[in-house]
Amino acid sequence: MEQGGAQADMSPSALIDAKIAELGDWRGEMLARLRAVIRQAVPDVVEEWKWRGVPVWYRDGMICTGETYKAVVKMTFAKGASLEDPAGLFNASLEGNTRRAIDFREGEEINEPALMALVRAAAALNKPRKKGK
Repeated sequence: MEQGGAQADMSPSALIDAKIAELGDWRGEMLARLRAVIRQAVPDVVEEWKWRGVPVWYRDGMICTGETYKAVVKMTFAKGASLEDPAGLFNASLEGNTRRAIDFREGEEINEPALMALVRAAAALNKPRKKGK
């Protein structure tokens, strides 16, 4: 994707659209599917574009990122270590105290109901707490 001035004029959502189109392979398709799940799970999610090309989803704080590598599309949850994962989706970055990730490989199915529940739980963790609670 073109760097510099043209990017500065694009919204984060448009930059994510461009990234998906630029990938042009299974990784773009996977990122688009993950994005759709996130948007369905948290309709008021805010999309951002960080660290020179990483889609990031927020609501009251960071929910997750969508990084693309040669062999995986990695969905990293900022507070993943604090989330219940009854479906066992987390399969990467398990040793840390804060983050957890899911690596999706070519041809893998997405357990959309479980992923949607995980995204909703991550968004709920970001809700501001009332004083005294």
